[in-house]
Parts: sequence; structure tokens; C-alpha cells
Amino acid sequence: MSLATAPTTAAAERVADAPFTSSYSTLSRAVREAGLLRRAYGYYLANGVGLALALGGLVTAFVLLGDSWFQLLVAAGLGVVLTQLAFLAHEAAHRQIFASGPVNDRVGRLLANAVVGISYSWWMNKHTRHHANPNHVGKDPDVANDVIVFTEEGAREHRGLLAVITRYQGWLFFPLLTLEGLNLHVTSVRSQLTGAPDDRGARVRELVTIGLRLALYLAVVFWWLPLGLAFAFLGVQLAVFGVYMGASFAPNHKGMAMIPAGSKLDFLSKQVLTSRNIRGGWPMSVAMGGLNLQIEHHLFPSMPRPHLARARVIVREHCAALGLPYTETSLVRSYAIVVGYLNEVGLAARDPFDCPMRRSLRGY
Repeated sequence: MSLATAPTTAAAERVADAPFTSSYSTLSRAVREAGLLRRAYGYYLANGVGLALALGGLVTAFVLLGDSWFQLLVAAGLGVVLTQLAFLAHEAAHRQIFASGPVNDRVGRLLANAVVGISYSWWMNKHTRHHANPNHVGKDPDVANDVIVFTEEGAREHRGLLAVITRYQGWLFFPLLTLEGLNLHVTSVRSQLTGAPDDRGARVRELVTIGLRLALYLAVVFWWLPLGLAFAFLGVQLAVFGVYMGASFAPNHKGMAMIPAGSKLDFLSKQVLTSRNIRGGWPMSVAMGGLNLQIEHHLFPSMPRPHLARARVIVREHCAALGLPYTETSLVRSYAIVVGYLNEVGLAARDPFDCPMRRSLRGY
């Protein structure tokens, strides 16, 4: 039995057979009546100003330090601030900041493409599909086969170096995240070069914006710093950015119930059973960009970050009344679950004696 997944998977099976299909409308009405879907302009103004000041401070330090290995501290700080700006772009994409959809989109594109250097349209497409079907095999792009795999079937498909990585992917997960920053930039550019032809104009504009941002950034770093220090600066910044992004998103769904291909669940059950909250109050919400309250975020994607904590109380009570498991744990425990789950999946690539007949008889 899987330490990380068996309880939630069993819960998903029980809920699928439950007499109710969804009481989401009741929950939604309670949340709306509590005023938790209203905009939080003051919060986002303070957040934006704070991040702008932090970015300005880092640029000033970069200029004043010059040829100094203390620049690596600036690089680490830049990785943190760019991740925080990516969180803000994520919230704009979900219509959390402004009442107007187009304004949210413009702000999101500006932050993602021109500041962070990641494709807004690629991420929007991927993230929208994830929200519609979290942890649903064959539908959620976040659990599709990649360097890291999330199903035993996917683990058995890997060959060569990928198979070696898969065998120990739990232990390798955080080291691999040091490359995720670079991967996000490369994937963003590739997505615009290979996108559908019917949106060619939009893709060209986005590609030009990302290209100019990356070119300007590299030009400044290599012009201002000696060659070796410049490479070290980029390495630290990308590593911190990748680890921070991955460490903020990974605890939310990894190791939670996986929904088999072709299965159906009502919206409330699907979102709650596949999501995990992280304890820690408002400091954790600041550190994780509100992703620590993942259950509420998935149930109400347009809810502003500062209202998620109040929604949590309502959602917990609602789930308790329905007998619907509501998962919440510490950040450290969530990482242990993620590593354990990934290692367990990797066992499929480690077992040379595994075969279809043996798998069919495994329960007897």
C-alpha cells in the first residue's frame, strides 16, 4: 500500500460511489455572501510596490558591487524576487487582481513575458488544463510523462538515462529543480516557435518580448561582470528561481489522489481530493504566493490571495459536513510525501521482474 497515495485514492473511490454529485453551489454561495470574491486592490498595490522596490534594490546592489563574489547574493535575491513576480503573474492570469479580464491579461503578460521571461500564453494553456482536471491521467499536463513521472505506467516507459533518473527520482527531485529555471525559459521560446499557425501574430509578439528581455538581461550581466562571475551569477539566479518555483508548486498535488484515465468525479470532490494545503498562516501565504491554500485556490481560482484564509474555514466545515477528506499538513511533511511518492512510482522502473501478469495478480 502506498504511504502517500492509498488513503486519498481510496477516498476518491468512496466519493465516486457517494449519493451526492456535488454541493459546490451551496459552498460557492456561502463564499460569495461572505464577500470573499471581491477584489483586494490595496493588498496587490502594496505587494506590487514592495516587489518593485526589492527589484530596484537588487539592481542598485548589482551596479555598486561590480566585480565581487557578493554578486551571487544578488543573484539569489533576484531568483526570489522573480519567483514572487511569477506568483503575481499567476494571480493576474486567474483574474484575482483586477475586475477587468483584459487588464488582468495585460498585467500578466507584462510580468511573465517582459519581466520574468516566461511565455504567458504557453503557461496559461497548460495551467488552465491542469485546473480543469488536476491529477487526472491523460488530461492534466502536470502529470504527463517528462523527466519526472507520476504513474507506474509512465515509469516503465522510460529507457536509458531517463530510466536511471526515474529509479531514484524522489531523491533527485530537488536537485533536478535547479535546472527548472533554465527549462522554463527554453520551453517558453520553443512553445512560441512551434505554436498553432492561427495565432502567429500573437506568438511573434510574445517571442519578440521574451527574446528582448533575455537578450538585455544577458547583455547587462556579461558586460558588467567578468566572464566567470557572469556565468556563476546566471547559474545561481536560475537555480534559485527553479528550486523556489518547484518547491512552491510541488506540495500542492504530488502524492495526492491520482484520477485514472476515463474516470469522472464531481467538481468539488475532484478539486478537494487532489489538492493539499500547507500550514503556516500568512507568512506561508507570502512565501508561497497563496499556493499554500491550494484547495481553496482550486475551488475558487479568481479569489484574491488575502481572502483564501477566511475561505479555508468555510471550506473545511463544508467538507467535514459531507465527509469529504480535507488534506492539510506542514511544508516539511509535504516534501517528505512528495519524495516518498516519487520514489514509490520509480520502483516500477527498478523492478526487472515486473510483468503484466504479475501486476494483475498483485492483489491476491
